[in-house]
Parts: sequence; structure tokens; C-alpha cells
Amino acid sequence: MSYLSDVAALARKDLRLELRARDTLPAMLLFVISTLVVFHFTLPQGGSRLAAFGLLWVALVFTALLGLTRAFAAEREGEVLDGLVLAPSDRSAIWLGKAIAMLVFLVAAEAVALPAFALFFDPGIDGRTLLGVALADLGICTVGTLLAGMAAASRARELLLPLLFLPLAIPIVIGGVGTSVAGGGRYVELLVLYDAIFAIICWASFEYVVTE
Repeated sequence: MSYLSDVAALARKDLRLELRARDTLPAMLLFVISTLVVFHFTLPQGGSRLAAFGLLWVALVFTALLGLTRAFAAEREGEVLDGLVLAPSDRSAIWLGKAIAMLVFLVAAEAVALPAFALFFDPGIDGRTLLGVALADLGICTVGTLLAGMAAASRARELLLPLLFLPLAIPIVIGGVGTSVAGGGRYVELLVLYDAIFAIICWASFEYVVTE
């Protein structure tokens, strides 16, 4: 229970900081809506369903990347990251708390992005799409939080994080588009397997990442 309370405290801390500063979520909302508007005017009218959902997933991945660049910003700017690492708690709780906070931000952005996407492109968002988004969110937040922690100590973090994250996000995009267009089956299994494998890897390796 102590571990879960540490995770909850860290997640609440990030959410409260965002409520006060309003740095991350407004930027994510503005970015995803602007991206969808641009795609709306660049995609030919009557374009394929596959193209429309491909653009949606590109917008969601880059919106998540924008949020991930701010995942450790408060600790870095306040120079308290070392203190957080030295706190008497399991260091993986830092990763899990950050991932949960990032998941909340991403879901909030998607609560606006998905209706806007349906309005602009009218592709018919159904339960399969929502399932794909939910599974993809878990993968994005678990992997992205670990990579954000790795990049936090680097001077070139704004460049390093996209270079690390985008290649690992390719299976998420494949699974998300496949689930939205072709239905469940193997694409859902791909996302579930991705989430399970990387959740274990990230949970087990975060301690060594922040120690370095």
C-alpha cells in the first residue's frame, strides 16, 4: 500500500501543478486541434477512411510527444529531480506516477480531439476506435515516460526525446490504425502485447535510468 500511496502522491503532484500553471494541457489541446484543422484542408474531400485515421494517429502521437517533453520539466526547472530520486520510495513509483499523470493529460486532449476529428472528417468513430485509442494511450504513456526520464538530464532533450520515442511509437500507430479501420483481432492483440511487454520493461528499468 505504501508503494501505491507514493504513486498516487506523485500523480496528484503533477496534476496539481498543471492545474496551477496550465502549461502542458492547453498546449496539447491547441496543437491537436490546429493539426486536425490543417489536415482537414490538406486532405482531399472524400478521402479514404484509412487516410483519415492515419492522420488522426499522427496527430495523437505528436500531441503526446508534446506533453512528454514537459513530463519532467517541473523537476528539472526546480532542480529537485535528484531529491525525488533520493526519496525513500521505490524509484519505479516516479515512473508510474508520471505515466498516470501523462495518461490523464492525453485522455483530456483526446476528449476534444476525437469529436473534432469526427466533425472534420466524419469517418464514423466506433467502439473499435476507442478501444484502439485506450490501448495506445497505455503504450504511449509507459514508453514515453521512461524515455522522457532518460532525456531529462540531456542538454539536447528536445531533440533526443523525439528520436527515441517516434521509432518505438510505430507499432502503436500500426495497431491504432488497424484497429480503427480493419477492426479488432490481431491489431488489438498487437497493442495488448506491446503494452504488456513495455510496461514490464519500463517498470523494471526506470530505477537504472534515473540513477544514471
